[in-house]
Amino acid sequence: MTAGPIKQQDELALANGIKSVMCLDKLEVTANDELTQNIGGKDYQFVIHKVNNDKGEFAGAAVESTTMGFGGELKVLVGFDAAGKILGYAVLQHAETPGLGAKADKWFQKDGKGNIIGRDMTDGKPLTVNKDGGDVDAITASTITTRAFLLAVNHAYAAYAKQDADALSGATKKAQDGQAEDE
Repeated sequence: MTAGPIKQQDELALANGIKSVMCLDKLEVTANDELTQNIGGKDYQFVIHKVNNDKGEFAGAAVESTTMGFGGELKVLVGFDAAGKILGYAVLQHAETPGLGAKADKWFQKDGKGNIIGRDMTDGKPLTVNKDGGDVDAITASTITTRAFLLAVNHAYAAYAKQDADALSGATKKAQDGQAEDE
């Protein structure tokens, strides 16, 4: 009896999340592609929500990505524009320590200390924390959560970029058949 309303609520939350991370009030989701990608010997699952703006032009995609954080799974939705810049993100699920790792929902936003909004991901440099030679400030006392969050964003971009490359190369059929090649 509750399954229907719960599903509707989840769909509404996802739709609002896509609008938020894509920074568009009016958009059309043109595809919800599922992709399995082998990264470092482990299979990761992604959902790539392709988006057109209100003029029907490709605006980019919102990508669902999950990694393991300090307390368990950390699932994020990351919006990328057509050129590969980060538009926004939302933490969809986490089991991080309240008051510490739970800060990821704000820390990396435009006004946060670890701002990643507007970053161009096409330069091939993954997002990394200062402690690891990168330029992103870690959440205070939550370096593991920060690393997990940035890994989820990096994986989301890799899936977005690979998905675009597959569409051009014709390898999408292989990926859908579960025969995706390792990176």
